[in-house]
Amino acid sequence: MNRRTFATTTLAGLAAAGGPARPAESGRPTRFYALETFELKNGTQVGRMHDWLGNTLLPKLAKIHTGPQIALEAVIGPHTPRLLVVLGFSSFEDIWSTREKLGADKELAASFQKIEQGPEPPFDSQTVTLLESAPYSSEIVPETRDKPRFFELRVYHSPTRSQLRAVHERFAGPETKIFARSGIHPVLYTSTLFGPNMPNLTYLIPFDSLAAREKAWDTFVADPAWIKARKESIDKGGEIVANAEVSIYKATPYSPVK
Repeated sequence: MNRRTFATTTLAGLAAAGGPARPAESGRPTRFYALETFELKNGTQVGRMHDWLGNTLLPKLAKIHTGPQIALEAVIGPHTPRLLVVLGFSSFEDIWSTREKLGADKELAASFQKIEQGPEPPFDSQTVTLLESAPYSSEIVPETRDKPRFFELRVYHSPTRSQLRAVHERFAGPETKIFARSGIHPVLYTSTLFGPNMPNLTYLIPFDSLAAREKAWDTFVADPAWIKARKESIDKGGEIVANAEVSIYKATPYSPVK
């Protein structure tokens, strides 16, 4: 297996970032999420990557890993076309062992070598971000759905660690309750352990449609409890979010979580 093929497994580069492995704990909720982004260009890359992810990588991953899996395609964001794969893990050992199993799969290696032989590379660039689940984050539960949902990825950057803690405290307190009654139900809340624009809070929200998304956010920002909570937060600690990055994706037809 050449180095490029090994790097394209869904856990590329995380071994160096992970540090000492922690013992795997049976039945433990998801503690970490790997976000792997593939930047593409229009042409053959989109179809080839969809084919490889949907027909080869994710089916193989499903046989060796039971954690959450979401495959998304960018609709609105800083770059399109783009594919995003979200994987959940119980521990660093879980990450490492899954990476090793994928890396040892000769059929997987051969399949990627095949798509590398096309007229252009299978993707332009690849990045991996490792996130740690917040204590108040719920578990992702696969559901049977007739059609894929839209997923909004939000990254809130705070200048300092203390400000990031304040953001998490606000979310864990009043904000998630206001979210729920507004129709906003994030499937994960996290902090970035290894990745860009740190420190930050990253969360992912599914919506049945873009119209449902717009209605939910309009309801949220008009809620008196949110207006009060935001004012109290600013009065106490100032603006604790320096900037927010928002991208919208749609689940692919082959995504285990739609």
